[in-house]
Amino acid sequence: MQFGCHISTRNGYLGAAQVAKKIGAEAFQYFPKNPRSLRTKSFDAKDAERCAAFCQEEGIVSIGHSAYPTNLAAEDNKLQWVMDSVLNDLEITDACGSIGTVVHFASFHGDPIEGYKKMIDTLNRILLKWTGESLILIENNAGKGGQLGLTLEELVKIRELIDQPEKLGFCLDTCHAFASGLWNGEDWSEVENRGEGLGYFKHLKAIHLNNSVYETGSRKDRHANIKKGQIPLEAMKSFICSPSVKKIPMILETPSSKEYSHYDEIQELKKWAR
Repeated sequence: MQFGCHISTRNGYLGAAQVAKKIGAEAFQYFPKNPRSLRTKSFDAKDAERCAAFCQEEGIVSIGHSAYPTNLAAEDNKLQWVMDSVLNDLEITDACGSIGTVVHFASFHGDPIEGYKKMIDTLNRILLKWTGESLILIENNAGKGGQLGLTLEELVKIRELIDQPEKLGFCLDTCHAFASGLWNGEDWSEVENRGEGLGYFKHLKAIHLNNSVYETGSRKDRHANIKKGQIPLEAMKSFICSPSVKKIPMILETPSSKEYSHYDEIQELKKWAR
């Protein structure tokens, strides 16, 4: 099993990979560029190549995470910015040898069908231009920004309907799943069976392993440490060892402090897995 966390690239992509090794992570996530902006970035290709080589040598896997303003159903005047930004992220993650870049399921206020249509069109336009190996990894929503992206059925259907589904995978966020009501902390076997029937887990490439500050169905997206949230501890333990996900890289996006760091949390996860 591969556990890790989100790591800053303030010292470069190779620097992030080296931090991952230092804290005992077998996986890590990073922002390819400024997470608050859709502006594209001219990146250090040599640094990215060194990151890829280091990860391959050390057996570490990585994923990128696209900027927060990324919305695959954005208004027309912002859509070109979104597409250019995601293509830039794919270029960087590909150079770093990463599985892909995580993109939140679209947010759209209005007729959901129109939102889905716009999302599919945006993905088709991006992927038509993309020829690399790095994937777009669509992440389930918590529900705070609208009704889209809360179910496994939606994610699977979007993948089925795009022109090049082989270029798209999934990222499952446990806090989002709990907050949206997709998983209530006690019914994972039911969720797992439904996902298997839909073919969802065949294309699941990464997991954001987070507990939730708020109760299930709250539609509030606030992450908690694995042992401190509303998802019961035994439910988290059962989740990480379940057949459908135990071979998928699991990335912490949880608080980290001197008292309880990501190193501490990763070591605890490894004990549970053993």
